[in-house]
Amino acid sequence: MIAPADLAHCAEAIRTGSHSFHAASRLLPGRVRAPALVLYAFCRLADDAVDETEAKASAVLRLRDRLDLCYLGRPQNAPEDRAFAAMVADYEMPQALPEALLEGFAWDAEGRQYDSLSGVLAYSARVAAAVGAMMCVLMRVRDSDRLARACDLGLAMQLTNIARDVGEDARAGRLYLPRDWLRGAGVVPSAFLEDPRHTPAIAGVTCRLLGEAARLYARADAGVAALPLSCRPGIAAARQIYSAIGDCVARSGYDSITGRARTSGRRKAVLAVRAFAGAAVASVWPNAATLHAAPTPEVAFLVAAARRDAPARVPRSEAMLDILTQLAQNDRQSRA
Repeated sequence: MIAPADLAHCAEAIRTGSHSFHAASRLLPGRVRAPALVLYAFCRLADDAVDETEAKASAVLRLRDRLDLCYLGRPQNAPEDRAFAAMVADYEMPQALPEALLEGFAWDAEGRQYDSLSGVLAYSARVAAAVGAMMCVLMRVRDSDRLARACDLGLAMQLTNIARDVGEDARAGRLYLPRDWLRGAGVVPSAFLEDPRHTPAIAGVTCRLLGEAARLYARADAGVAALPLSCRPGIAAARQIYSAIGDCVARSGYDSITGRARTSGRRKAVLAVRAFAGAAVASVWPNAATLHAAPTPEVAFLVAAARRDAPARVPRSEAMLDILTQLAQNDRQSRA
């Protein structure tokens, strides 16, 4: 069981660190909201630990160790770690899912850029769709179809984040837009990173990325409609709040370099109420063709890992071991 004091710590971390999820989580039933707050707090704090330091390799390796201890039932003496370990035990969370998140952080530590949309989706699968799959586990939803649609929602949300943060990322030396799209629009990726400016070409690429997000949101809607009735309003609210961020980017002329799109607290409240009302009257028969569509290729491994018949623990993949080994070497060199 999650200790009340640890849960309170996680809830406060989300209240101040992830306004969109905090707003949506109020509509989740208590049996899901509590572990979801723990999950998001751990993921948020882990993301900040990697993102807010120059020693990213070292931060990823520390996160690896924290995850290992959680799954051994011996978490570090920190509220988010203790709560996460309790959540893992209570819900039999497959280790491959937070491992995927760890791999995404490792890709960031390597400074990866992505040549195609498929590469961006592979990254988004790890840092966002994995969280969608973990949310399904917390809702006791572990069939392939609904897992696939939850992963679609995670992908859509991450593409929205990328579109919103083009300027902020570029000024930090990060680039998540597909490089082949940039080159096709006449943008040299290295030159853009050196001098990130809003241009019609960058606006066009951002618009195109949000178009992909809209397609994935539409696929995800069938999964939201198929969730347990008590869970639909919270997930529908998260979907509406995140897609509204993309709407803000569009209204700015797809300029996410000069400023950063935000939705006000009042707007989030309106969207949450609308989502609640919509979920309450939603048909219990979602679009069958969309619901049963095959997983997006980049998230198929997450769906397989989260299914009820999947093993709870699997060895780390060769690719993951290679990344961690390289990060360890880089970390040692930086300390020499």
